[in-house]
Amino acid sequence: MGGAAAAPRGKRPAGLPVPDTERSRSARGEARIEDALADPVVAAVRDTGGYGGAVYLRSRDRRSLVLCVMSGVPRSLLKPWWRIPVSGALPMCEAFRSGETQYLPDDRATMLRFPQFTAALPYSFAHAYHPVRVGGETVGVLAVLHSSTRDPAGEAEVREGLRRTGREMEERLTEYARGLPGRTDADAVAYGIEYDDQPVSVRLPAPRAEAVSIGMVEWDLAGGRWTGDDDALELLGVSREEFGGTLAAVEERVSPDDLYELRAARRDAEETGQVRGRHFRVLDESQDDSETVHYRPVELWGHVVLTGTSDRLLVGALVDVAGGVTAAEAAERLPDGLFSLDQDGRVIYANRRCQDLLGCDLERLLGHHPWRVLTWLRDPAYEDRYRAAMLTQQPVSYLVRDPDGVWLGFVLYPGVHGLTGRVFRTAAPAGAEPGRPVTSSAEPFAPPTGLVTTARAGALYHVVQMASVLTESVTVRDVCRAVSEQLLPAFGAQEVALYTVRDGRMYLLWEDGYPQHFLDPFEGVPLEADLPGVHALTARLPLFFESPDELAGAYPRLALDPMTSWAFLPLIASGHAIGSCILGWDTPHRFTAEERSALTALAGLAAQAMERARLYDAESAVARGLQEGLLPHRLPVIDRLRITARYLPGTKGMDIGGDWYDVIRTGRGVALVIGDVEGHSVGAAAVMGQLRSAVHAFAASGRPPQEVIMHTNQLLAELETDVFATCCYIELDPATGRALAVRAGHPPPLLRHPDGSAEPLELPGGVLLGVQPDADYPVTELTLEPGSVLALYTDGLIEVPGSDIAIGIETVRTCLAVSRTDSMEELADRMLRAARRAEDRPDDVALLLTAYDPTDTD
Repeated sequence: MGGAAAAPRGKRPAGLPVPDTERSRSARGEARIEDALADPVVAAVRDTGGYGGAVYLRSRDRRSLVLCVMSGVPRSLLKPWWRIPVSGALPMCEAFRSGETQYLPDDRATMLRFPQFTAALPYSFAHAYHPVRVGGETVGVLAVLHSSTRDPAGEAEVREGLRRTGREMEERLTEYARGLPGRTDADAVAYGIEYDDQPVSVRLPAPRAEAVSIGMVEWDLAGGRWTGDDDALELLGVSREEFGGTLAAVEERVSPDDLYELRAARRDAEETGQVRGRHFRVLDESQDDSETVHYRPVELWGHVVLTGTSDRLLVGALVDVAGGVTAAEAAERLPDGLFSLDQDGRVIYANRRCQDLLGCDLERLLGHHPWRVLTWLRDPAYEDRYRAAMLTQQPVSYLVRDPDGVWLGFVLYPGVHGLTGRVFRTAAPAGAEPGRPVTSSAEPFAPPTGLVTTARAGALYHVVQMASVLTESVTVRDVCRAVSEQLLPAFGAQEVALYTVRDGRMYLLWEDGYPQHFLDPFEGVPLEADLPGVHALTARLPLFFESPDELAGAYPRLALDPMTSWAFLPLIASGHAIGSCILGWDTPHRFTAEERSALTALAGLAAQAMERARLYDAESAVARGLQEGLLPHRLPVIDRLRITARYLPGTKGMDIGGDWYDVIRTGRGVALVIGDVEGHSVGAAAVMGQLRSAVHAFAASGRPPQEVIMHTNQLLAELETDVFATCCYIELDPATGRALAVRAGHPPPLLRHPDGSAEPLELPGGVLLGVQPDADYPVTELTLEPGSVLALYTDGLIEVPGSDIAIGIETVRTCLAVSRTDSMEELADRMLRAARRAEDRPDDVALLLTAYDPTDTD
């Protein structure tokens, strides 16, 4: 009872300072947390026979796991998982929550235990997750990835490797945390282990390449004198004592077939002032073969300088190119195209044949994703083949038809540092369609006419991907947008229309790609209409038409758009017909059995999501209407004051909140009130309505501010609602500018002075309303100068996930200070924009602005 309470598990102990961000620590040259994690992550990948690894650490607010260090896996592939909720249905979250290692040997095991993870990454690979602890507390998760087919590691081996690495991480993190400022309590060392920055990539060790030898040379172009350092003479295969120092001495070491190149280098220097990579071979007497003459390829690079005597001197380097250039020359001789992508899928090499086949030169390709540069490779399925190769570490292949109608075969060979690809011309397989990825059943690594099977079936992928996207869609508009954005590129369609049934008629919800006003005649058609979209719904069967003749034959009076193939899909949810989905193709399209099944399944998913979204929209409209009905419909007009208010509902979830504001005339002036009932529910809104009515009644009866808040607190305690509330109450005399303020657990109001400076008013306050029935609330006296602006707000305006609340207050304060506008309406809008983007607002926001202007008496 008399001692300090222990900090809850996972909370920051009182007195410990908030740690600097990793970015600011790095700017000062201090140790960063990834320094403690990088080597163990690489060791974990190596010791368990994996190809990738990562470490997640908890965020500062303890609500998220944030990717801190990753190795062997492209950053772009894991971007959706850079920050994930601790409560998520994902294996790394489960390992963090349970404190137990999670081992998943393949995609089947992952699907059974974590279907949401498989929906987003439907590839077959093994992965394991091990909790990282410091001081007995879980602070993060170590992950390793393995190929599920290529020499897979045993579970026991993986678990032991993770345990060993986990112990090393704990030691390193403990040492790191104890070096943080203010960390003197050994029991609290774990509280310094947190992360809110972007992930850091650590490169896995690569096979050591042979060093390139370079020697420096000088060539007197007029006199023919040559000089070189020891490395240059070693490349020429001659000692300093033996070397004559003339061009003739160099020519003695050059292959007779390449003497022209050496002499041409002199001409280049005299004509252009530089030599750029003249290639020739020199004698190599290091080989143990006296009967055969051996040569080593070298290149000469340099530029001309003028000496004091106006002689022209070529200063440059002799470069040993026995490795890299020779390999590149070999690649140029191949009949197939050869290219290389870095770990993130960007082109770093392409031979000439590859450039010819793709119809694109190297300059345009280098440093770019091929599917970004070449428009005919922009089907998401092609990028997915790269993802499949990198995550499964298995070869993947597919077919593409280029703009000239030529079929090209692609084979991708992955590695931890990137990917090598082969491209070649091939014959069109049976059933192939332009622009669609096609796989072959040929044996792996067959001749160019056969292809290895792709890592996953395209149709199944689209179903899984659609399911994943629809789980994030909340409103009907969200669902329609998701369906449009997924179906059109996935199946190469150009038009989509989504209809819903209401009162026995069909109404358009969404369209994309149709000519303007083309769909107007179909709006509100009855379910008895002779139309394919209606028949698909009433018969509950999809209709497919592969040509205009087919559609016109079935519906001769139907007006046709410029499309040539169509799919009419019924939207059925829980046995109820809710609408139709219509797709159109502008080229003849053959619907395979697999594609028909996939489109039917996708229509079912869309229907379920749309029905759920319709319920959400209806319930949300009722809830929002209830809450808005509890807020003031208009604010009173008060002489000498200009008052405006804003209320914005949160964008996350359907529940409504308990934020409120009010402006009340009292016998002594006007009361400015703002409050927030905890929680997001209809119950919270109901309590808010009761509190607002109570405050209004107490204030209007003439009670002083302290009594208004005390009586409101007692009322909330008597309601026994198990919820608490915050409130800020300021009674202002417009005639004098004097005010009395009371604060109950609410964020401090902001005051902008006439000179433009702004500050938070740290008013002494009491506990939240409803906590202690007999709590006392101190009163603070204020005086507003003419031209002052007072801002009251709820915490939704200043709270940003993953950020300290003080940062949010400072952001809003700065906006209030710099927004020199006389319009309270414009100022309110600016403050809302400064606080956060509307689409990222997780909580409700209430804002009440009051400008004190004694001259305003209209």
